[in-house]
Amino acid sequence: VVEGKKDAKRAKILAKELEWVRSNAKARQVKNQARLGRYEEMAAEAERHRKLDFEEINIPAGPRLGDVVLNAKDLHKSFGDRELFDGLAFDLPRAGIVGVVGPNGVGKSTLFRMIMGEEKSDEGSIEVGKTVKISYVDQGRGGIEDKLNVWQLVSGELDYIKVANFEVPSRAYVASFGFKGPDQQKPVGVLSGGERNRLNLALTLKMGGNLLLLDEPTNDLDVETLQSLEDALLDFPGCAVVVSHDRWFLDRVATHILAWEGNADNPARWFWFEGNFADYEINKVERLGEEAARPHSVTYRKLTRD
Repeated sequence: VVEGKKDAKRAKILAKELEWVRSNAKARQVKNQARLGRYEEMAAEAERHRKLDFEEINIPAGPRLGDVVLNAKDLHKSFGDRELFDGLAFDLPRAGIVGVVGPNGVGKSTLFRMIMGEEKSDEGSIEVGKTVKISYVDQGRGGIEDKLNVWQLVSGELDYIKVANFEVPSRAYVASFGFKGPDQQKPVGVLSGGERNRLNLALTLKMGGNLLLLDEPTNDLDVETLQSLEDALLDFPGCAVVVSHDRWFLDRVATHILAWEGNADNPARWFWFEGNFADYEINKVERLGEEAARPHSVTYRKLTRD
């Protein structure tokens, strides 16, 4: 019982320190490096003694992040006469959860491919930190054998698989994403949209990265899986970048917002904001006024995948 109380106390302190790291830009200042270092030591110790609960989604911590996660500097990108980015710049924070918002076709998936090195910027640069390990599975990726069932694809037909630093039972891991019993035997080719999304999450999080790139992870998720994903992200000590149209999800998990604010005169305008989506919307009205902040449709026709 005493040990259990100690574990609960340590978990409470760790949660408080993680909240400080996420909410306090001053955490990155030199005078706070000692506190930041203590938090990272606590997080590493907790991860070493962590026991995974396969009743819900877990996101293992991955390698410890260094001072630099990702710096984007003066990014420019166009496809023909369609401009997506015009001087985009931002720094990803350690332990941050960045929500990327905007309508289809404005460059969200292109940004992910640029981060992965699969697409080059016309100008500017992206610096990825030396300690960063990215977990990302392209939603439109080819090469998946639709005749494989869910368990075969995730596990490689192994009874135990490696997830970050953990050896875990493959069937229990797959079950934590809502594929229980006979659902694990479903051929990938017959999965619904929500099932494919859960499969994509399982494949992405299996990589054990400390920087997660998640493209519309909440699409078609049931309430139970959505809650499990939210809780897992809030407990994750690494950095996550999440493309989502789900404002309620972003209100709950986001520490920063990267928002498209383009219009006919400036279709490549983006804005970086520190806070969740609700705070961003208030800020947008204050900056641009009620009319400019009102949602509007994109007037161009989508010519290429965004």
